[in-house]
Order: sequence, then C-alpha cells, then structure tokens
Amino acid sequence: MKKNATEIQADYYKQTADKYDASHLDSTAEHDVALHFLSSVIKLYHIKSILDVGAGTGRAIDFIIKNHPDIKVIGIDPVKELLEQGHSKGIPKNVLIEGDGNKINFGDAEFDLVCEFGILHHVSKPDVVVAEMLRVAKKAVFISDSNNFGQGGRLGRYLKQTLNFWGLWRAYDLIRTKGKGYQISEGDGLYYSYSVFNNYKQIKKQCRKIQLLNTNDGEMDLYKTASHIALLGLK
Repeated sequence: MKKNATEIQADYYKQTADKYDASHLDSTAEHDVALHFLSSVIKLYHIKSILDVGAGTGRAIDFIIKNHPDIKVIGIDPVKELLEQGHSKGIPKNVLIEGDGNKINFGDAEFDLVCEFGILHHVSKPDVVVAEMLRVAKKAVFISDSNNFGQGGRLGRYLKQTLNFWGLWRAYDLIRTKGKGYQISEGDGLYYSYSVFNNYKQIKKQCRKIQLLNTNDGEMDLYKTASHIALLGLK
C-alpha cells in the first residue's frame, strides 16, 4: 500500500532518530538565533509557562530548562523514537511527551507562550497547527521557520514572489512536485515549500502586535530576502 505524506515523514524520523541531532547541526544556526531571541522575550514579558510544539528530541526544551529553570515547560511530538532520544539525554518523560500539533491536548490559554522550531514546513496544513498554538497560548506565540519566498538567488526569489502575488504559487508548486505538494531530501525528510508569512494574517487576527526577526540572512524587506524568520505574536 502506498504511504501518505504523514507516514513517509514518520518513517524518516524513526529511521534517523538515533542520529537526528548530529545530522541537523549544520541547519540549526537560525534556530540558535531564535532561541536567544525567545530567551529575551521570556524575561521581557514575564513568561512563566511554555509549550513547544513538535519538540522532537527536545533541543529547545533543553535550552529553556538550562537558561530558565524556574519556568514550566512542556514539549510535544508524535514520534516515539524522537521522544526516546530526548529522554536519553536527560529530559524528563513528563516534560517531553507524546502529542500532535494538529490537535493539542491542552486547554485554551493553558500556557503563557506556545512555540515551534522548524516544524511548520513539515506539515500539510500549517494553518491548523498555528490555530491550535493560538488557542493554547495566553500571552504569545513564537515561530521559527522557513520563508520560501526569501530563499535562493535573486532571480529565483523574484519569480516565486511574482507567482505568489498573482495567486499562482500553489498551482506552480503542485506542478513541479507532480501533484504531491511536497519534496523529500536526505537531510530534512519530507518537507513543503513554506513561508512564515503564509500565516501572518491568521496570527494578526488574534495578536495585538507582531515582531519579526531574520534569523539567518536578509535585507530590509524580510519577505523578499530572508530565508528564515522568527515571528513573535503578542496577544
């Protein structure tokens, strides 16, 4: 039986869980910047509880615990093998637990801040995950993820942005992926062409303020030039 996208991605994580952290060291620089930005947000807005959605092996959880030991922090992920790797590193089993960002098993406004680091470009419906993050967050949501429209050379970025302006990007993406809507790479598994800006309006409807940071590169217009973005939405 042919596997669907969710099953393909789950298999990838199961097969690479034991070397997941080591194989992603070269692609985490943007999340390092985002984590330190988050650290300042925690202090500035007096954040007392955090939920990390798609926590994987617990990299962000480990950072938060070490730098803010007084904060209640929980991480959720649907892949058992990744959770086991996190537990083997010393993250408690009641801190890094099984859970799905598409349907978060916590109540409305249960955490001061809800965050994610690089998972939205791995899900087919990121708006569903963002909606759940907004529901569970009391004070803020924090996203560190890709901006496909700011990736690549100048000409490639211009073409993508033009297609997006005319509402043709989705159709083009389906054509180039032969109807799948996703691609597969050895280093990142199954991924979608995603931009943090895809969810900007959705977040803006529930947040009084949005702050953006380019975490890798970028010029004045982040949408057009930054390959990765950290977004803070304050309720």
